[in-house]
Amino acid sequence: MGGKQLGFGDYEQTTTKKRTRREKFLNGMDQVVPWQALMELIEPRYPRNS
Repeated sequence: MGGKQLGFGDYEQTTTKKRTRREKFLNGMDQVVPWQALMELIEPRYPRNS
């Protein structure tokens, strides 16, 4: 048996997963909302505490 055993991470990447409604929504939001411009607009009034 010369095959390589898959780890959990490898297995997750090879299996197809049905996308949830939440994942579809968030992906759509990433495409529609200009996040960088929005963050620059908000930052002066709500600074990050890094």
